[in-house]
Amino acid sequence: MSSYLIIILAYLLALTVLNFVRSRKIKSQEQFMVAGRSLKWQVMVFTLICTWIGSGTFISGAEFASKSGFSALWLSAGAWVGIILIYFLAAKIHTFGQYTVGDVLEVRYGPAARLFGAIALIISFISIVSYQFVAGGFILNVITDGKISEATGTLIAAAFVILFTALGGMVAIAYTDLPNGIIIVLACLLAVPFVVAGAGGLPAAKAALEPGYFAVVNTHFGVHPWLKAIGYSLSTMFLLLGVQSMYQKFYSAKSGKDAKKAVAWWTVGTIFVETIVVVIAVFAFSKLKGQIDLSIPKAGGKVVLMAAKQLVPFPVGVLLLAAACAVVISTGMNYLLSPSTTVMRDIYQRFLKKNADPKKMVALQKVLIVAIGVLAFLLATQLKSVLEMSFFAYTIYGVAITPALIAALAWKRVTKAGGLASIISGTVVCIAFFALSKIPGIPAPDGDPWGIPIIYPALIASLGALFIVSLLTPKPKPEELERFFPKPK
Repeated sequence: MSSYLIIILAYLLALTVLNFVRSRKIKSQEQFMVAGRSLKWQVMVFTLICTWIGSGTFISGAEFASKSGFSALWLSAGAWVGIILIYFLAAKIHTFGQYTVGDVLEVRYGPAARLFGAIALIISFISIVSYQFVAGGFILNVITDGKISEATGTLIAAAFVILFTALGGMVAIAYTDLPNGIIIVLACLLAVPFVVAGAGGLPAAKAALEPGYFAVVNTHFGVHPWLKAIGYSLSTMFLLLGVQSMYQKFYSAKSGKDAKKAVAWWTVGTIFVETIVVVIAVFAFSKLKGQIDLSIPKAGGKVVLMAAKQLVPFPVGVLLLAAACAVVISTGMNYLLSPSTTVMRDIYQRFLKKNADPKKMVALQKVLIVAIGVLAFLLATQLKSVLEMSFFAYTIYGVAITPALIAALAWKRVTKAGGLASIISGTVVCIAFFALSKIPGIPAPDGDPWGIPIIYPALIASLGALFIVSLLTPKPKPEELERFFPKPK
């Protein structure tokens, strides 16, 4: 067994013990779902970083950078814009003080919006959890030089994520994210100078790679490069603006001030980590490209992992590999808790058993976490591309929920009919175009039917329905807006 694997497994076992101890203190639904609304901004910063920085950064982001160079930053840039926008809503979200985005959707648009929003969220988040498992298996396979197969590694990753989430819910997530977030930031900071130096610096990297790797948009970037680049940015921006995992963190904050301060530092941390990962991937690929066959699915995603083993000193390599494992565990936990919370809160508690016993709710949610985790694992066994699945998951959530959700918080004129039409149309068009990309005979390069990224038709349908239907239906009554737009005292 390699030294890298022994150290990382020891760390995961330590987290298991920590989560088991914390789980014994959880007595209520509020503690399990939103950590008793007690998180200080210092803890929130790292748990927010871990909410967003996942295998989409370390694996699909690295795969993207290996193929397209610094154009990969378009995938991240949308999230940066989204974080800046959400800064102005963070305190308001905390003040609303519920459990899920479904709570917001129902208050503004009615029960049907909660139900359809829950369906879109469950589809999206199970997809996201599944490729966290795949990434975990991929990482363990690379760390052990193939001694642990990707299939076995996927099973191990799934077991840890399901166990941690079921043990402690949001409490486990927040306090697992704290050390994980520190490791992620520290690993990136220490690794980048070694990787750049190991690759021979910028002149050597430019000599080894095509000019497109250093262009704003690589001309090999899809059939329509600029459409593809902006499409990636839009998908990440709209996912981040409405992602329930983030809203649960805001609901978990000790105060609105803590939520807003955490977002400010989250912005800095996310921009730093995502930029550094792309820098590491590009420079490492310039040095190691002879060992990577990009025609093989996911091959480009291992470039950061290979850099950790070949281009940096052992202690820094361990940190970087631990960071890769940490993002899989943390992001998997965040996105596994959310759909289970949605089922419990938005379906079971809202429509089936309104006065359910809180302790029984916690126990039932733990069972549900295991069930959803197993379903995500079964999906993971069928995945071929982390990048393709991440783009689909981001898109369906971003177009189905985010426009209606942000409008509920920021636009007084949006109506119940408009919000519901937006949710349904965004979901239907996104699934329809994804299905079209799988039909033989329809050209779908990079998963885009006729070369057009799915985000465009789906977002046009969602926003079109939101604005047109809202403007064609009567304005909301003042009492319906009071909770979202309280009158100044």
